[in-house]
Amino acid sequence: MAQSSGIEWTDSTWNPVTGCTKVSPGCKHCYAERMAIRLSGMNQPRYRNGFELTLQHDLVRLPLRWRQPRTIFVNSMSDLFHEDIPEPFIAEVFDTMVAAHWHTFQILTKRADRLAETAGRLPWPINVWMGVSVESPRYLHRVERLRQVPAAVRFLSVEPLLARIPLLPLTGIDWVIVGGESGPGARPMEGDWVREIRDWCVDSEVPFFFKQWGGVRKGRTGRLLDGRTWDEMPLAVLRWQHADSPSSARTRTDLPVRTTQADAVSI
Repeated sequence: MAQSSGIEWTDSTWNPVTGCTKVSPGCKHCYAERMAIRLSGMNQPRYRNGFELTLQHDLVRLPLRWRQPRTIFVNSMSDLFHEDIPEPFIAEVFDTMVAAHWHTFQILTKRADRLAETAGRLPWPINVWMGVSVESPRYLHRVERLRQVPAAVRFLSVEPLLARIPLLPLTGIDWVIVGGESGPGARPMEGDWVREIRDWCVDSEVPFFFKQWGGVRKGRTGRLLDGRTWDEMPLAVLRWQHADSPSSARTRTDLPVRTTQADAVSI
């Protein structure tokens, strides 16, 4: 259930939960649903329930076995803040992330209301990054909910980008990922939508990561934007992380509010 990842902005995935339900237009062509159905058809025991929400209790402590530091996307096949996941289970996942302090964990949710409601009862160590998905202006309220969370890094995944988002709210945001939808039925993304967000990130000194143009065959469209790749990361916060003692669990109140463009370098 742990594996190296083809997702450009992470190293590995960890799925203590599998399965989900759709909550907004960005979910329409969910890649995780397609993968879960395929794995179920291959009799993969983790997906015996297909894409129904399933807690994988035996995987909750798995990252503690990985001794080499890595960046880990949490629940690439689900949403940790799904309304049907018991809060004690979410707390167990956070306890593992606290204990596995040598890793960096990236969590992404569309359930921003539940995230904000539970955040005050969860630990927020410096190695946990928290993000929300924003596919169109209709879902900008998720950004405001994210701002209420004391995560060391707050990030936005603007993927799939389904409409123009002028002046994406960036106050208190440390990183922005943008990408087009890919796979069967992929909806088109306009280049000017991407450039507008990129330019706003540059002006606001927020690291910008362009993941892909997408399309039915994303390998053909690639990820070059105006002749280059954009692989910026919030490295200022990473430096704070590696300077910490192994037992540290400092939260955002100890950190700079924003990385600067000088800290955002291509890797």
